[in-house]
Amino acid sequence: MAGLNASAKIWHNGELIPWDDAHIHVCSHVVHYASAVFEGIRCYNTQSGPAVFRLDEHVKRLCRSARIYRMPIEIGADGLQEACLETIRANQLKSCYIRPIVFRGYESLGVDPTSCPIEVYVAVFEFDKYLGDEALEQGVDVMVSSWNRVATNTLPGIAKAAANYMNAALIKMEAVQNGYVEGIALDARGYVSEGSGENVFIVQDNKIITPPIAASVLPGITRDVVMVLAKELGYMVSETDIPRENLYTADEVFFTGTAVEVTPVRSIDKIAVGTGQRGPITAQIQEAFFQYVEGRVEDRHGWLTPVYAEDRTVDIPPVVPVGA
Repeated sequence: MAGLNASAKIWHNGELIPWDDAHIHVCSHVVHYASAVFEGIRCYNTQSGPAVFRLDEHVKRLCRSARIYRMPIEIGADGLQEACLETIRANQLKSCYIRPIVFRGYESLGVDPTSCPIEVYVAVFEFDKYLGDEALEQGVDVMVSSWNRVATNTLPGIAKAAANYMNAALIKMEAVQNGYVEGIALDARGYVSEGSGENVFIVQDNKIITPPIAASVLPGITRDVVMVLAKELGYMVSETDIPRENLYTADEVFFTGTAVEVTPVRSIDKIAVGTGQRGPITAQIQEAFFQYVEGRVEDRHGWLTPVYAEDRTVDIPPVVPVGA
């Protein structure tokens, strides 16, 4: 996510503030202990106007992540949804990336964070293709990382927590320094887990397989979308442990995620995946995905939340930081 495109306003605890005024103290708990949970959400400029893709599911996951880490969000899920929409409207964006984050602020520096206030921010900004424009068609070259995903009873994998992304950063940096675009991590048992910020799918004999949540996998929203769309296209989809060697024998491999959307993998550890090009099933799923998010087909699942829908207006009380 290089070259952040600053917007005009950021939402903070119920108030829109200038982008450059969104500061925290260097002794905030989050700076020292990564005590934050967050989401990445996309707003697409559909044929019917700007709409946020699966806003409800993203906010639910954020609230669940916060609950795991005992971080009460006073405005609740409805308030968070409206905060995201309000911030998009305030910045007059038609398409953007949305980053709501909940973290422990400034009070004490002990490991126990409970005395530190809960801070809630929502930032929105214009966002290009995460792995480059050509990646969606040509695919990307990846490696199997030497870094494993953390066991689920060490750091909870289903929480989208900042601490987990220190592991992700090691995976990503290793891959880039070795000349690859991305890395795929194995779980603590040696089975395929996920990329640094993406879920992984393989296609074998016209069957689509993805690792189960128990493989230290974040329950990706786009992962779920792809599973639904693939089944609608008539494919058999399963959540099954994937041994590392199956990455090399798969007919197709692709990443999914809010940032990467649906991106094919063309080689793993310098071994070509299939023909070394985007496979036909990946291409079919890509097309079904982009038809949906761009509003070119009916919103049959109710996955698109219009930014300017009048009935979305919610009266949100200002947030009083917990522990303040």
